Amino acid sequence: MSVVVLLLTFALSVIALPAGTDKGRRKVVHVLEDDTGAVIVQTAPGKVVTHRGGSITLPCRFHHEPENTDPARIRIKWTKVTDALQFEDVFVSLGRQQRVFGKYRGRVFLEQAGPGDASVIIQNVTLEDYGRYECEVTNDMEDDTGFVNLDLEGVVFPYYPRVGRYKLNYHQAEDACKQQDAILASHSQLHKAWLEGLDWCNAGWLEDGSVQYPISHPRDQCGRKDTPAGVRNYGYRHKEDERYDAFCFTSKLNGKVYFLKRFKKVNYAEAMKACIRDGSVVAKVGQLYAAWKFQLLDRCEAGWLEDGSIRYPIVNPRSRCGGAQPGVRNLGFPDKKFRLYGVFCFRKSKDDTTGGAQTTKPPIGSLTRNKSSNSIPTNSTREI
Repeated sequence: MSVVVLLLTFALSVIALPAGTDKGRRKVVHVLEDDTGAVIVQTAPGKVVTHRGGSITLPCRFHHEPENTDPARIRIKWTKVTDALQFEDVFVSLGRQQRVFGKYRGRVFLEQAGPGDASVIIQNVTLEDYGRYECEVTNDMEDDTGFVNLDLEGVVFPYYPRVGRYKLNYHQAEDACKQQDAILASHSQLHKAWLEGLDWCNAGWLEDGSVQYPISHPRDQCGRKDTPAGVRNYGYRHKEDERYDAFCFTSKLNGKVYFLKRFKKVNYAEAMKACIRDGSVVAKVGQLYAAWKFQLLDRCEAGWLEDGSIRYPIVNPRSRCGGAQPGVRNLGFPDKKFRLYGVFCFRKSKDDTTGGAQTTKPPIGSLTRNKSSNSIPTNSTREI
């Protein structure tokens, strides 16, 4: 017996649709038979795309011979590729028995769109869901696999803490991004940000342990003026001993960032209290970037953020607001006690999701573990 996995890795975009309705469109896949009756599959390369809080289908179909194979003997397993030779269990089913693992519990279900459908739905997508997934279908001793890349709409931003630049080892950079409602960016995310205009002269960690930085306008202080534009790569560095900045990635918010209107400016402690009194909290850096990207938040007035930095988002550039390029302006880390500014607050959505009310699809049974966007501004970031 043989199993052929038909993996529908097509370009699929899901933007701001209610959960359960944002599965996107199916691209036509042509299936041919050769003289032996075996199935030849032609698929279109690509990826599936959603945003944090959305729902997405990871498409995978299979054809098995003979056609009358008992469906109860077909095993479907989904894993996430976390490194070159490392996998994280996501979902497994055998007939009508199913099991979901770890952080995916309550969020991952079989699509069950008909015979030969091994697709799974991920609800309430998180930043950590980004990556490459393997679909494995097994029928007795035969098996086949395919891969799906899950991408997220979002924004990449450079980050360094109050203590200064080039102070973070890999693990500290990872924690710093998480503290700012983000994750370390991937190389592909940074490359996409560079294509959209991100220009940053300081090297930063990426999620794979490499250190890179994007240059759109070559200059002598950023690796020589006569070198071509691109993403400069220092290669893989020692994760404990070497220190750089970080490139973080965040996606659509599960709430709203807003500038708190007050009659007077405040210091950091007063800013925290002001947001709390307004039913919110001081916004994180990643939340401000997400608001700039997805809410098109445009405010020509600097305000405190949760990490003690002062920033403001500009969608429509004007000369009095820091230059000719859109971006999130950064005024650094002033004295928290004596310097006075406005404040950006963040208020969570009531349902705590961006995808609206979720549709929950309960698993059929349990299985023990088997041992064997609108006009979006560019990502250009300016510091003034």
